[in-house]
Amino acid sequence: MSSEAIQETISQDVESWDWENPPMPPTDLIFDDGEPLESNRHRIAMNVLIRSLEQAWIDRNDFFTGGNMFVYYNSAQARNKDFRGPDFFAVLDVEGDKSRQGWVVWDEGGRYPDVIVELMSPSTAKIDTTTKKDIYERVFRTPDYFVFDPFKPNSLQGWHFDAHLRYQPIAANEQGWLWCETLGFWLGTWQGTINRETAIWLRFYHPSGALVLLPEEAAIIEAEQERQKAEQERQKAEQERQKAEQERQKTERLTAQLRALGIEPEV
Repeated sequence: MSSEAIQETISQDVESWDWENPPMPPTDLIFDDGEPLESNRHRIAMNVLIRSLEQAWIDRNDFFTGGNMFVYYNSAQARNKDFRGPDFFAVLDVEGDKSRQGWVVWDEGGRYPDVIVELMSPSTAKIDTTTKKDIYERVFRTPDYFVFDPFKPNSLQGWHFDAHLRYQPIAANEQGWLWCETLGFWLGTWQGTINRETAIWLRFYHPSGALVLLPEEAAIIEAEQERQKAEQERQKAEQERQKAEQERQKTERLTAQLRALGIEPEV
């Protein structure tokens, strides 16, 4: 389906939804349309966001994060079966360990994503910044929405709700990062190699400015900390050994001096 057709379908879904008398939700939902992401870099970029957020909140079980999953929000949209979900999204205050093939709003107590990131491409950029932005604002009521093209390092944009629940652009800080109020993290770029691909990636940052780590990055740091701890313990043991050796030598010297004076030291 062309981007123009997708845009028209989404717009029709928004306008035709009867909020006062919603139809019964369908039960024959599909969760895989067989369509791959735009590129391998898009796939990696999506997983970076998902896995790093899971790592940051590894001790929490009150959120769900996913990507490239269908988000079903009304029966008309569900019947079309042609609207792919956000590339990355997070929902707070929900069961984190619940098994989900997709995000079905009417099975989740009416909950919509709280944060969405779309990874743009030349074929989707217009829809991501117009039609999808409109539906995330008017229907999903998603407080924080961001877009980024993994092949365009300066493409990051973001919007946050104002007091009237209307999107307003998020101002960048000195590093060009955007604050995600809902998650409590910055979103900014980071250059490096992930899954053997070197690029400028979209990453989360802590309020302090520290990078939110991927599980493998956290494991490397943890291993290094353990190595340093072991080295400190080794150095401490060596210092204790040297101290004991010095005490032994001191005792031997005193013993020799006493014997030279004809005094046999007490054992």
